[in-house]
Amino acid sequence: MPASDFLDVKRDGGLTHVIDKGLGPRAWEDVLETSGDYIDIVKLGWGTAYVTPNLQRKLDVLKDKPVVIGGTFFEAVYAQGKLDEYKRWLGELGMTHVEISDGVVDLPRERKLELIADFARDFTVLSEVGSKDAEAVFAPYQWVEWIKGELEAGAWKVITEGREGGTAGIYRPTGEMRTGLVDEIAHEVDVADLLFEAPSKASQAWFVKHFGPGVNLGNIPPDEVIPLETLRLGLRADTLREVLLGDAEPAAS
Repeated sequence: MPASDFLDVKRDGGLTHVIDKGLGPRAWEDVLETSGDYIDIVKLGWGTAYVTPNLQRKLDVLKDKPVVIGGTFFEAVYAQGKLDEYKRWLGELGMTHVEISDGVVDLPRERKLELIADFARDFTVLSEVGSKDAEAVFAPYQWVEWIKGELEAGAWKVITEGREGGTAGIYRPTGEMRTGLVDEIAHEVDVADLLFEAPSKASQAWFVKHFGPGVNLGNIPPDEVIPLETLRLGLRADTLREVLLGDAEPAAS
């Protein structure tokens, strides 16, 4: 917290899951210097980890943060029948977390649950529900059923698909959020077990206002970590009234 701690602001939980699209080790040193206190998980987006020449150096810089490789790479590994090799590689890298998704590849529901249970024996599993196809629309009851099943299978958190641009899954292709879908999911599943992908300021502000500062948010760009923290604390116009003031009237100076 800032040295001049004179405002009545409180940080009340809420995971901030950051997406990395290929930053180098020195760039991450800068990010951690300014935003490290507010970063809970780092995801190396889709297959970027596989083509990063200095991956181990990058992981060394991120050694104090849980790092997970994007679910799309898991799907590529699954499609090529390389799951055992993937597990070994994760172990060699010192990874403790893994993401399991089926946003592109056809992964039968029962098989996905089996894989979640299998990986959960050795890793902390973040599973993801929802298609990366912007035109794919599923009924809310399906989302709820899938999320509950994956939590029961051993997932630590279930990610609601949004892509890195907020144009699929819980979002319409235009970027507009499917608020009714989100509300129906939250009515049936504990919000603490969910991680909502929210790459834009508008979506982040909506989630903070709707579920409170402790909501878990994912796919946050590294340079948006501090802006998100101000949303959580009510230090940005979008959430000032709801978070910082609540029902109170502004105090007279």
